[in-house]
Amino acid sequence: MPESKRRKKAAKTSSEQASTPKVKQERVGNPAWLVPTMVTMFVVGILWVVIFYLTSGGAQLPIPPIGRWNILVGFAILLGGFGLSTRWK
Repeated sequence: MPESKRRKKAAKTSSEQASTPKVKQERVGNPAWLVPTMVTMFVVGILWVVIFYLTSGGAQLPIPPIGRWNILVGFAILLGGFGLSTRWK
């Protein structure tokens, strides 16, 4: 079967190029702060829980007055990191 010939487009002149409006393209991808913040939250959350367990759970570290709630604080920081990871593209 024979193929049809393609039509050539007319070359745009400089006046036609200047009159066409430029469309601003949306930025696709991650904001610059997303990945460093996500990784920092993962590391801080894991360190918080590990430090709590290494001090025998006696609540000597990271924050003594809140006692066993330190484990919840560490997991909350980790959950924040996981929440940010859902936005990662």
